[in-house]
Amino acid sequence: MNTLTIVHDFLRRHVRPGAFCIDATAGRGRDTALLCRLAGEQGRVLAFDIQDDAIRQTRALLESEGLRAEVIQDSHANMAQYASPGTVDCVVFNFGRLPGGDPKIFTTAASSLPAINAGLDLLRPGGIMALALYYGKENGYDEKNAILSHLKSINDRMFTVLACDWLNRRNDPPLPIFIWKEPV
Repeated sequence: MNTLTIVHDFLRRHVRPGAFCIDATAGRGRDTALLCRLAGEQGRVLAFDIQDDAIRQTRALLESEGLRAEVIQDSHANMAQYASPGTVDCVVFNFGRLPGGDPKIFTTAASSLPAINAGLDLLRPGGIMALALYYGKENGYDEKNAILSHLKSINDRMFTVLACDWLNRRNDPPLPIFIWKEPV
């Protein structure tokens, strides 16, 4: 059991055929591919990343599996330029760095906090958000601390936020975080 398996289980339980989903940090494309399978042919998936390597890997994975998504080379902070408020069923983030990529390139609070806010605005009532928060090593703890602090300030009448922590795991394991937008 790890953060990825918990997040993917959460997505499998909540994303239905026909869903409109956003993978805000495409990385290697694994979350994008899962969202495509869950949303099905009638669904729509957008995937964002700023790195050429991530875009290439995501497109290659989708092609190899016969899946389709709109893969966009842009910051997750700009996702609101590609979708209307209240229309998205699911937003997924993996904060940190591209596995196997340049360790000097990683997400930061400067773009991640606006991206979370954009994602919250895009969610439809009853929509969900899943975050995997990788921290430590090269990217340190600044983003982690800023995100956790920010999530505490989210309106509790509109959203439910659950942040999980691994109490008996060593070496800064990534944190799974889940957000539900209240139904109207």
